[in-house]
Parts: sequence; structure tokens; C-alpha cells
Amino acid sequence: MPFIVVALVAVLTADVLLLARSGQDVGPVRAQATLKQTPLAQRRPQQQQQQGQQQPPPVTTVQPVEPLKKLHKPNLFVLTRKPFTNELLRKVAKLRGVRALELADAASVMLDGKRVQTLAVNPSTFRSYTPKVTASSDPLWQNVAAGDVAVSFVLGNDGGLALHRRVASPAGTLRIGAYATTGFGAVDAVVSKNVGRTLGLPRDNALIVSAPDTNSETLRRAILRRLPKGTQVAMVNPVLPQPQTQTRTWTSGSFMTGEQITVALKAAASKLGRPYVWGAEGPDTFDCSGLVQWAFAQAGVRMPRVTHQQWVTGPQVPLSQAQPGDLIFWRLDPTNPDYISHVAIYWGNGKMIQAPRTGDVVKISPVHTRNLAGVVRVSPVAAAKVR
Repeated sequence: MPFIVVALVAVLTADVLLLARSGQDVGPVRAQATLKQTPLAQRRPQQQQQQGQQQPPPVTTVQPVEPLKKLHKPNLFVLTRKPFTNELLRKVAKLRGVRALELADAASVMLDGKRVQTLAVNPSTFRSYTPKVTASSDPLWQNVAAGDVAVSFVLGNDGGLALHRRVASPAGTLRIGAYATTGFGAVDAVVSKNVGRTLGLPRDNALIVSAPDTNSETLRRAILRRLPKGTQVAMVNPVLPQPQTQTRTWTSGSFMTGEQITVALKAAASKLGRPYVWGAEGPDTFDCSGLVQWAFAQAGVRMPRVTHQQWVTGPQVPLSQAQPGDLIFWRLDPTNPDYISHVAIYWGNGKMIQAPRTGDVVKISPVHTRNLAGVVRVSPVAAAKVR
């Protein structure tokens, strides 16, 4: 029987409603990282006004983005119903193990007709909490400061939001200035605080906590005790005690039955030819993880929604030992090379069924190994526990 290190990681998945605002402007903790250029964002060209062309939302004077000197690994993402006050920030900052805090504005925003979880941030300080490749791009964060929106590689590449394209938003058009995976679960877009105001995002309702040497679950409970009712705390890059991550032996009864696998495969195959739509969960359109979730649900298996959650739904097995119904994963995101960004269902005989990307359809195609992350054999019990 195969073995696996299982860590059931909670990620940000909830739609955040537009909430009350605050007149306070609490400054975030500063943190910086070594300069390193990336081709994923070019410096923003001078804005050219064209007759009849809709202009992006107005922004105030752009402040230069500060160079970075240190990275902070985010461990918890906190959402409140009302804006953080200095008193609430002090309560969190005093908790044992907390090293750095960063304020942001969070909400679900319509971009290009898609509902996208969005953060409005201070580019100079927030960049320190993102993956290294993203954090170290000066052009990327200058573009955000100038009024662009940075979207995740998955939303850009698979969702059809090409670099430098203008997309519709609640406040007019926004330019896609960069691909910038934040590493915060379902967050797929980042804008400056100024642009966030024009979009109507609530003020200072999100807090990023870095506490790399503290049990994340213990700290999560402590934060919930100190903050108002309705606060949500999601674990990002959680620090967990050794007993929760030790090697586990999987028995044959841990996995899907032959009947369940057949039902899931037939369900996926019944959607051949249906279009890929980023964020779609069926029954007529799908993205890659949406197809997996829907097909396995037809077999009575509760799967988490996104790829990096589905990655921890069972033990990893070698590709040479893959069986029909196993899940195949890839790391395709150059802005966060460790991120699991695509999934397909193994069909058998070297083929897979997948929902590839915008402009394509659900199809059966040969398995390819470029940027392959691995193969997972789904355990319904493990899958149901992933949040």
C-alpha cells in the first residue's frame, strides 16, 4: 500500500460580501525582499487617451513602490465583518508567535463577467507576503500601484484574461497589468488600495498574519477568541504539529470502489465537448477542478473545489502505477512554481479526461509529463475532510 504525508489545509474559499467601511487608515507592517526581475509584467506604458475609448477608474497620485528586503511567509488569513481598528490589531499582534501583520481590503468583484475574489493592497508592503517570483518583480507592483489589476496565472492563462487586455469591472475598465499568484487560496486578483476604493471594496477587513514558528491551529483559535463574532480565519501555509503530518498507511478500504470509479468516469465522459469556463462547476460548463468535483460527486464522493485542495485527497502513486479514476496534477504557474494549478482524471491506457482552458472543451487526451506534480489516488474519507 502506498504512503503519503497528509496535511489537510484550509484555504480561503468563501465569497466575501461588501461590508461597512472605516475612516481609519491603519498602516501595515513593512517587509521587503531581494530584487529580481520577472518577464510576467512589463513596465506600464504611458497612458494614451483614444477618442471614444472608455478609460480606467481614476486613481490618486501614484507613490513609488519600495524595494523589498525580506519575505514573510503568510500563515493565516483573517476576515472580519467590520474594519480592523488599532485596538483589534494590537490584540492580534500581542499573540505569541506573531511576527508580522498586513492589512488588506477583500471582496468578491465581477471582472470580465467572472466573480473573482479580489484583494486591494499596499503594493510596497503586501508584495513581501507573496511567493518569491511574484514578490521580487518591481514592474509588477509598479503596474498595480499605477492602477492595473494583477490576476493569478490560472485566471489569466486558463480564464482568458490576457496580459495588457482591458476588462470590465464595476468601476469601468481595468488593465491586466501582470500575472501574480498571491498564494492565498482562492484569491485571484490584486489591485491597489486606491483602485479598491473605486470598486467599492470594504476597508481594512482582511489581515494577513505571519507566524512561522507557531502552531497555526492554536493561533487560529486564539485570534477567534479575541476578535468580534463573525470573524473568519483561514490557514495558509499552516504550521501543524508533527502527529498531524506523520506518514500514514492506507488500507484497500480507504479508496473508491470499482463501482464508484466507473460512475465518476462515465459522468466525466458524459460532458465531453462541453466548454471550459473559468470558475465553472457544471453541469454545462467546467474548469479543470470543477469537472473533477462534479464527476466524483455523481459517485457519492465529496471533493474539495480547487486543485491544490484536491492534491491532498489521498496518497501519491507513481505515474507508472496510475489506475483509472486517479487524479493527475501539474505545476504550471511560473509566478508560484510550487502551486498545483491543473488537474485531470486518469482514463487509462496513457490517456486522461480534462477541462483544459478557455477556448477549449472537455476532452480525452494523452497524458503529458511536462511540469507533472504527481498522481493521487482519491480516498473519499480524506477528501471529505479537506477544507
